[in-house]
Amino acid sequence: MIPEIEKASATAIKTFQEEKLRELLQYVNTLSPYYRKLFRKHKLSISKINTLEDLQRIPTTTKDDLQQHNDSFLCVPKNQIVDFVTTSGTLGEPVTVGLTDGDLERLAYNEAISFACAGIGTDDILQLTTTMDRRFMAGLAYFLGVRKLGAGIIRVGAGIPELQWDTILKFRPTYLIVVPSFLLKLMQYARENEIALSDSGIKGAICIGEPLRNPDFSLNVLGQKIRDEWDIELYTTYASTEMSTAFTECTAQQGGHHHPELIIVELLDENERPVDDGKEGELVITTLGVEAMPLLRFKTGDMMTAHREPCPCGRNSLRLGPVLGRKKQMIKYKGTTLYPPALHNALNDFPEVDSFVIELYHNNIGTDEIRIKIATKSTATNLLARIKDHFRSKLRVTPTITVRPIEEIARLRSSKLGRKPVSVIDLRAR
Repeated sequence: MIPEIEKASATAIKTFQEEKLRELLQYVNTLSPYYRKLFRKHKLSISKINTLEDLQRIPTTTKDDLQQHNDSFLCVPKNQIVDFVTTSGTLGEPVTVGLTDGDLERLAYNEAISFACAGIGTDDILQLTTTMDRRFMAGLAYFLGVRKLGAGIIRVGAGIPELQWDTILKFRPTYLIVVPSFLLKLMQYARENEIALSDSGIKGAICIGEPLRNPDFSLNVLGQKIRDEWDIELYTTYASTEMSTAFTECTAQQGGHHHPELIIVELLDENERPVDDGKEGELVITTLGVEAMPLLRFKTGDMMTAHREPCPCGRNSLRLGPVLGRKKQMIKYKGTTLYPPALHNALNDFPEVDSFVIELYHNNIGTDEIRIKIATKSTATNLLARIKDHFRSKLRVTPTITVRPIEEIARLRSSKLGRKPVSVIDLRAR
């Protein structure tokens, strides 16, 4: 199930996207109060924007714009909205996104071709270990996508390893849709209850929400921990509520594939200029085929790299490397530039660390500081010293690290909407 456009040449893909871009510009110029006003303010004529390069004439859209002018992005009357979702609010107040019936169909198609990208077919059964409620788009998207693909799905929901294993053993799913760190909890439960992982029937996991790979696509510490004990394929997928589109790994596992019929991709530097392929940049997207809230040049805040060489799977579409971090969470600490995933990776080397939260704040002279709070059952007196030595070796810096009660860490990690745990708390004034 590879869309023909993904097998087309780079030139054909670009021509196809430019035609879709012109259709989008006509649509938002007619129906979007926000973009009509933006075009007038900057004296932009959409008739002069015909190529992907011409997109740079249009100012970018930010998360702040969506928060401050949320309803102005709507291109349809509210009585045509059939589903209301909100973003996770990781870096600010959640944003409401409305979807029409057509948008839900687009969402289903996106996930169907994304699952197929990972080699999932109609004979497979997927176990959904994330929530579908609490205004969470991803859980709904996974359900709709599996249904459209023609595979089976079991909606277990978040947490409760005992229920997850009861479902695995009873219904024999072949894939899990899961946050990677939760796989560690499933593995621990299996060990404690003498469940043989090799007899589970699980072939692979579609992993969301946490990075599993290094920039060279090798497994990071978390990914390797899982594979060392459970011999299943791990597929990463990247998406956001605002883009209503996923970038999922194929069986070659060399980055998340771009769906050219659904989204236009740019990677920009801090001056909003395109970066070269293989260079780090902020992902900026333009949605195609969205009816309710299409976005032009939306800055996701996620830093990553693009790869354009043909993939062994037969697709010629661009691939995105793993998320290196969020632009707003970049840390300049003692002369070193870091993103939180690098801290996660270092902490994941210690099985004694049961849970953690990373706090970012400014000291009294206004520079960045890092405070890591961990929970552990270990009684080893040298644990903190070992962790600090490991940070010094891996990252060349040593943040402040303290041991706190598990209840405190759980409270700090609880998000406002309770959909996914928070591992980074940014207290820095912007």
